[in-house]
Amino acid sequence: MNKGLLAALAVVLVGGVAFMLTQEKPAKEEVKVEVSEAEDAKMLTIAVPSFLTGGAAGPFGIPAMNGAKMVVDAINKGSLPAPYNTAGFGGVSASVIELDEGGGATKQVAEYRNLVEKRNVNAVVGYISSGNCQALAPIAEELKQFTIFATCGTPRIFEEAPRKYVFRTMAHATADNTAAAMYVKEKFPNTKGYTGIQQNYAWGQDSWRDFDLTMKQILPSAKASDNVQFPKIFAGQYGSEISAISLDEADLVHSSFWGGDLEAFIFQGAARGLFKEKVGVLTVGGTAAYRLGKKLPDGLVLGARGPYGILVKDRDSALNQWFVNTYKNLYGTFPSGPAYQYGQAILAAKIAYDKAGSDATDEQLADALRGASFESFSTTVDMALGGGHQAITENGYGITKYDAENGENIVTDVKFYPATCVMPPEGVNSVEWIEGGMQGAKC
Repeated sequence: MNKGLLAALAVVLVGGVAFMLTQEKPAKEEVKVEVSEAEDAKMLTIAVPSFLTGGAAGPFGIPAMNGAKMVVDAINKGSLPAPYNTAGFGGVSASVIELDEGGGATKQVAEYRNLVEKRNVNAVVGYISSGNCQALAPIAEELKQFTIFATCGTPRIFEEAPRKYVFRTMAHATADNTAAAMYVKEKFPNTKGYTGIQQNYAWGQDSWRDFDLTMKQILPSAKASDNVQFPKIFAGQYGSEISAISLDEADLVHSSFWGGDLEAFIFQGAARGLFKEKVGVLTVGGTAAYRLGKKLPDGLVLGARGPYGILVKDRDSALNQWFVNTYKNLYGTFPSGPAYQYGQAILAAKIAYDKAGSDATDEQLADALRGASFESFSTTVDMALGGGHQAITENGYGITKYDAENGENIVTDVKFYPATCVMPPEGVNSVEWIEGGMQGAKC
């Protein structure tokens, strides 16, 4: 069922510490999502929320939006590599409504209701914050709106309740943190103790929980600190937390910080010599790799929430080559994880529309995407958990090193862990799976 044509809105500001860093260049020609002859009543509208203002915008939200718009534009033109080289979403072009995800969950719930009940969007694709996704999932189900979460990581979305209309096209935080613990065991087996610093909301709490539980299972000789820090999200200043961590006996620091918080922590920690004293494990550190340049310390254990950005596994695939080259041509930099993650979610929307048809109902679109397996720009995505609504992919880590000859950061000692190694089987709660010794893991 067609839900009408709407205009796009974008407000792009970069806040927090991001103003200090090298920004993505503006597109050589402003990236407007072009439509073909479908500038008619049949054109689809896709709402894409992302952080467009504040400290999360520069490192995370704007690259994510860039990736989404780039892929929508290519789909409209039919210029993606095979097997996605047919034009349109079920043969129909789509316009993008750009929305700022900032302001908190209450604001996002109100804006989501407005998108569905007043603006009559066809699909909602996006969201970065776990807090926002956790609040929005039951609203999407209530309104019966086809919705694809692109990035948010909390496992709770599909573990707390079954979903019919909501999907997530990347793995959740359990994969990030079980893989991190496995990497620590393999590369730093003599770790005596570990502590952490996490943002104090669902994402940070779940990330620390899963890392800690996995470490207790696979490296019990390492002692967990009682001094883990949980500052408020987007606090920006971490002097007291860094002091506490520095004084802790632990020789390893785990953090799931992202966005401006991540970059601020890296700057402030490096200035205090934190990463010379302790091993830093950054589960979302990949977003900093292309932005910080020489300011990113060597020797950090870096993740990207999956095989994205600097940790893409199949770099030579036609889809990845198209993604990297097109993004670099438009924005003057390599695409980071968020760009891949949003592009991947848009690709899933095309898959659903191509299968169900451009006039499909929300229920038909959900039926089309449920349980799908598809090639994305950086990996194979299997919608294997949550009754076919939650994706699994492999997860990888490496160690940062600045390549002076080429003037860029790279990762060495990269190790990827299969999806079935770092995510629980279908129907098993993440916490119960880890505490039970990760039964059924295929590593």
